[in-house]
Amino acid sequence: MDRRFYTFLALSVAVVLVNILMMRWLEPPADKRAAPDRQAVAKREAAKEMGRKKGAVAAKETKDGETASAEEKKPAGKKQEDAEEPSKSKPAVKEQSLAWVTLGSADEQDPYRMLVTFTNRGAAVERIELNSRRFHDLDDRSGYLGHLNAIRSVEPKGCLVRVVGRGTPADRAGLKPDDVIVAANGQSVRSVFALHGVLAASKPGDTVKLSVSRDGKPLTLTATLTRKPLQIVRPEYAETVGRDKGEPREALPGVTDPKDIQPLSFLMTLERIDGEKLDRDEEELPGVKLRSGNWTLLPGDPKKPDEVAFEMVLPEHELRVRKIFSLTKLKAEEAADVNAPAYHLGFHLEIENLSDEPRDVAYRLDGPTGLPTEGWWYAYSSKIGRDWSSPGMRDAVVGYVNQGAFQHSLVSASTMASDESPEAFVQPLVYMGVDAQYFASVLIPQKQEAADKWFAESYPLRVGPIPDDKNKQKLVDVSCRLISEKTTLEPGGGQRTDRFQIFAGPKRPRLLARYAKPYGLGELVYYGWFGWVSRPMLGILHFFYDVVRNYGLAIIMLTVLVRSCMFPLSRKQALNAQKMQELQPEMKRLAEKYKGNVEQRTKAQQELFRKHNYNPLSGCLPALVQLPIFLGLYRSLAVDIELRQAPLLGEAIRWCSNLAAPDMLWYWEAILPQFLAGKTGWLGPYLNVLPLVT
Repeated sequence: MDRRFYTFLALSVAVVLVNILMMRWLEPPADKRAAPDRQAVAKREAAKEMGRKKGAVAAKETKDGETASAEEKKPAGKKQEDAEEPSKSKPAVKEQSLAWVTLGSADEQDPYRMLVTFTNRGAAVERIELNSRRFHDLDDRSGYLGHLNAIRSVEPKGCLVRVVGRGTPADRAGLKPDDVIVAANGQSVRSVFALHGVLAASKPGDTVKLSVSRDGKPLTLTATLTRKPLQIVRPEYAETVGRDKGEPREALPGVTDPKDIQPLSFLMTLERIDGEKLDRDEEELPGVKLRSGNWTLLPGDPKKPDEVAFEMVLPEHELRVRKIFSLTKLKAEEAADVNAPAYHLGFHLEIENLSDEPRDVAYRLDGPTGLPTEGWWYAYSSKIGRDWSSPGMRDAVVGYVNQGAFQHSLVSASTMASDESPEAFVQPLVYMGVDAQYFASVLIPQKQEAADKWFAESYPLRVGPIPDDKNKQKLVDVSCRLISEKTTLEPGGGQRTDRFQIFAGPKRPRLLARYAKPYGLGELVYYGWFGWVSRPMLGILHFFYDVVRNYGLAIIMLTVLVRSCMFPLSRKQALNAQKMQELQPEMKRLAEKYKGNVEQRTKAQQELFRKHNYNPLSGCLPALVQLPIFLGLYRSLAVDIELRQAPLLGEAIRWCSNLAAPDMLWYWEAILPQFLAGKTGWLGPYLNVLPLVT
């Protein structure tokens, strides 16, 4: 009978699998058929580029979206040396071309922790890339040349490079802004998507030969690609593209239209000018284009090489606004310290009154956007929330002073995805930003006293679309918004200047404690109810790692240690379970004997337990004692950033090269149904062999 049953079961499974394979071959699933969306976007962008005014080069866009002529364009990514300082008496405002500038470096050997790309459109932070080899992009294993913000060039045909970050492979190869890449590895690159295709097929360590046109002269450059760095802040595409519908995706190369990209980071505008005031759902006041306009990129100060300043004059309102960003440079003695406080930008915001009358103003400042959602299909279930609500992959966090005491709060992406209007915080703000699984970006007002009240209110903000799939609503992009208190600016140069730190880095406890004094950002690392167990567990884990230099072995050693310490309780629990099993026949006999008399049956069972020296609670108590220990162990491993990108055996063995993720031996999503092997399916998109071995 058993043999026939197992034969039937095996044949049934075989029939189901053959049916699935046949159906997928005859009729591809809907998510596969949706893949050409990327091509549609490419065609749309190509049509836009061809429609632009032809000249020597398809140059930068002007403030109103038209194309500037070749004579008017200035090198992208460089500070405009000829930008004139506006006079204080109602200066004429010159239209500014779209431009980019970078601070820092992508080279780990340089005295910076990050490479930051700014754009003068909205004077925003477009991208923050970490340069440590510990923080690579886990989802994209293709070769990295650098983010060039290239657009299609008409003459010569190719890709116009608009920014080159220091320390990137493009920079080391000698590529410069305003170069036109016409071929890569012998393949013609007539569009940005063609260049992207060449790079997508490469891998770190590959060499790419670039045929470049510089000032009309041909040039050949050789770039050695590296692994793509992690981007803490990046532009995200505003539409759902490709087969992973509903997932956040980086803005496609060549897409520069603001309506196609979700809002960039740290945009600001004026909330109030005298009697005019913005409603919550309005973008800007009439005559104000601080979010969407192109600011003036001010000439650099040779004494401050790690600073970039933007300015915009509002002639209708006789106001001048400046945004000044500065990047922290590592000291020589801090280079080896992974917890050195260098993961932040300084940010100064200045509003100046140019009129002869006092002006009442308040500003609106938005926070970071586009934080990573790497490995969301396995990480979204392991992120720990502070209350009963389910946290998202990117949640808004806020620290504030309430009745003299510091408090930390989290508003989950799931809450914002459900179209609920999160409650505004009116208490004195200590910090506010966005928290991801292992990284965070936070605005920290640099106040004299934590209880000083700079902001009338601050609230979480949803900036991305809500996915149709409820399983993916934890991926919605979120930010925050700070509304300042009203300030009266004195006539003839009265100013308001607010200073901030912008933290953008890994959630290392010792690192976080160095920011937002006196409270620190340590509350961003949360282990749940059993943090008192998790913290010493991590201390032991890191001690073992210092000895063996491999986190895989360190985890095994920690597990053996914990199991050994718990062995007396585990043994007692096992013996009690065995004794209970031996008493089961007697228990059944007593149940039959005293079937109608519960009181007599209970007394008889108690007498049986005393006779055999058995305590029913002795099986539960060891489990209750062990529960917080093992939950604390699990939480410590789920939260510790050091396990992210740490290999079990070595980087070369890719299927188990990230201890913060399940092993990924075989990608089977393409051959199994979505409810099983989809990213939100029961089994996930990869076959995990280690649980089977365990």
